[in-house]
Amino acid sequence: LALLDCCYIDWSKISPAIFGSMFQSVMNPKERRNLGAHYTSETNILKLIKPLFLDELWAEFEVVKNNKIKLPEFHKKLSTLKFLDPACGCGNFLVITYRELRLLELEILRSQYKNQQVLSIENIMWLDVDMMYGIEYEEFPARIAEVAMWLIDHQMNMQISNEFGQYFVRLPLKKSAKIVHDNALQTDWENVVSKNDLSYIIGNPPFLGHHMQNENQKEDLHFVLKGIKAAGVMDYVTAWYYKASAFIQGTKIKVAFVSTNSITQGEQVGILWSYLLSNFNIKIHFAHRTFKWSNEAKGNAAVYCVIVGFANYDANNKSIFEYEDIKSEAHELKVKNINPYLIDAKDILIENRSSPISNVPKMMYGSKPTDGGHFILTDTEKIEFLKKDPNAINFIKQFLSAREYINDEKRWCIWLVDAEPKELKETPLILQRIELVKKFRSESVAASTRDYKFHNLFRQVTQPKGDFLLIPRTTSENRSYIPIGFFTKDFIVSDTCQSIPGANHFHFGILTSAMHMAWVKTTCGRLKSDFRYSKDIVYNNYPWPEN
Repeated sequence: LALLDCCYIDWSKISPAIFGSMFQSVMNPKERRNLGAHYTSETNILKLIKPLFLDELWAEFEVVKNNKIKLPEFHKKLSTLKFLDPACGCGNFLVITYRELRLLELEILRSQYKNQQVLSIENIMWLDVDMMYGIEYEEFPARIAEVAMWLIDHQMNMQISNEFGQYFVRLPLKKSAKIVHDNALQTDWENVVSKNDLSYIIGNPPFLGHHMQNENQKEDLHFVLKGIKAAGVMDYVTAWYYKASAFIQGTKIKVAFVSTNSITQGEQVGILWSYLLSNFNIKIHFAHRTFKWSNEAKGNAAVYCVIVGFANYDANNKSIFEYEDIKSEAHELKVKNINPYLIDAKDILIENRSSPISNVPKMMYGSKPTDGGHFILTDTEKIEFLKKDPNAINFIKQFLSAREYINDEKRWCIWLVDAEPKELKETPLILQRIELVKKFRSESVAASTRDYKFHNLFRQVTQPKGDFLLIPRTTSENRSYIPIGFFTKDFIVSDTCQSIPGANHFHFGILTSAMHMAWVKTTCGRLKSDFRYSKDIVYNNYPWPEN
């Protein structure tokens, strides 16, 4: 019945870009997550193609539209442009790009042939689908992309037919977009389209952090990024940035990708962009700062994105598109330079440091239980535990995780550092918990966890010996300041927090200053849009005042 109902809809007015939404909706959620496959909405595609080339083409048209010599030259230029999407999915980028170019061509024809009889529409339409190229890992969406290109071509042909009063259909189909079913990171893009002919590289490569990548994807990443140290911590999308940067050397090709904002924040900036800037002379021409990903498909990803447009040469007119918040519309800032943090500043990069550049106390990661939850107690569990085993009271400490600290809640942990074997023999419930931890760790997939011998202790112990200042590793971007506070050594710091042993009120004051928060917002990594405070990037690189 649903199929029959669909037959009564006038599909001629529906954009072929709907295929992306339909395909994402019917994909297995686990498979979609493994592939990092999330189709790009028309709104987000326009955010990319307008500053990359479309606004410039329309501006050029306005200059030449009344010039009988230059207008045909501009039309010819338009017809020779070629576009590659090396992660094209169902072809949404190519479909919307082609549609916008055909709409521009329609305006050219209106200006060129106004008040004139057109004998053959076929002879005046110079743009065709063979200007579009794509690479797609999955075969089904690759074939959808081919069909979608023919459909959008037909729709645009109908629009021009209505304009000039002649019915025109490109049948039989002689030309097609070249959509290659292959792994874009393993194949040579030159075999898809010559870089000497190509004009623009566009797209939305897969979003997959290093923890989410399967073995094949990790191999892809190392295959492409083999010249970069610490490539193992990179997002999957960075391989497309690297490969595109290498591909455009010696050309005037411009590139723009939609990406997770992770590549412009935290440790990935120093790793990826230092190589792109120094080895490939990459310059960013425009950028959209962080905005929330959305499309019309079911099961939208909770992803926060940026758009970065770049080439291997500089440009005079650079723009940053800034959002007041993740739901607002962008406003454009004209700037002199765009660095990899997407700010108007010199191309200075912050890299991992093991110790602070200033004379301040070192920051430490918190302790990591890796215990299956057997060392952790709620308030209620603590009370019941001590009723049954009162001798355990000296080994139960308050446990400081980011959630408990920020929300003023309490949890407790069994903390057995410096506990004597004789004391443990008198606490049977604690001995039971140790056995449960031992069993949990013995079943771990990580060899280092299975081989760990001290099952009475947290897997990683980094507890301060004295009083300390606590900083949560993750906190909401809606806060003006990251909540931090002083604690004594009897409070056990979770690995969701970091501590600064020996910190005083001066350090507290600076870390809760607007100056430090400006540094945090620029340099720290993000979890979605939340601040991800880093010891090695944010704290150790911060230029503290001297007194």
